[in-house]
Amino acid sequence: MSARPGIDVPDHRGRTGLDRAGRDLDRNPDVVVRDVELTSRGWHVLRRTTFDYRRRDGRRVTQQRETYDRGNGAVVLPYDTGRGCVLLTRQFRYPAYVNEHPDGMLVEAAAGLLDGDDPVAAVRREAAEELGVTLGVLTHVFDAYMSPGSVTERLHFYAAPYTSADRTGSGGGLEEEGEDIEVLDVPFADALTMVRDGRIVDGKTVMLLQWAALEGPFAPEADTG
Repeated sequence: MSARPGIDVPDHRGRTGLDRAGRDLDRNPDVVVRDVELTSRGWHVLRRTTFDYRRRDGRRVTQQRETYDRGNGAVVLPYDTGRGCVLLTRQFRYPAYVNEHPDGMLVEAAAGLLDGDDPVAAVRREAAEELGVTLGVLTHVFDAYMSPGSVTERLHFYAAPYTSADRTGSGGGLEEEGEDIEVLDVPFADALTMVRDGRIVDGKTVMLLQWAALEGPFAPEADTG
């Protein structure tokens, strides 16, 4: 048998054993993984997994699921309560463009894959690269699986205060990675309006803005009377 890149020998990213993910899972006694097939090994990895599943009525059925593994990520919402603003980005997203978004230009919170870093280091890196901001104290908001029916990614959500003094670079992302990111300094009230009228349609950004309004830095003061 010839050597299989990504399985027996390193692929273009130096990875091997890509067909092993999930084979040893045993945390749920109602799920027994039978086979994992590597169906695509581009920048990210697509697998088809066959497993036995015990239904609530006790019957065991065999199912197949495809999972898209792009690694885990982190996202951050920098906020300036003094000026009542948040820092967001605008960039072209082809998947949204091909799925009926008018021009594919999405307004988002700065985010990126962990790429071997811990989530805190990742959000600091992305804030510097995309926003040109050096962040101080970070608040961990929550973690969430963004599309658990098919994508393995778990996203770590953060928020952090910033001021104009924290703008240490121009941002814009990394050109060598194809990024062309516009930095937006948006009044928080305008950002909420953009959610309501459809100018902000990115899920992670909507979640962070709603957290900021309900529980975070722009939440109404608690009634102490």
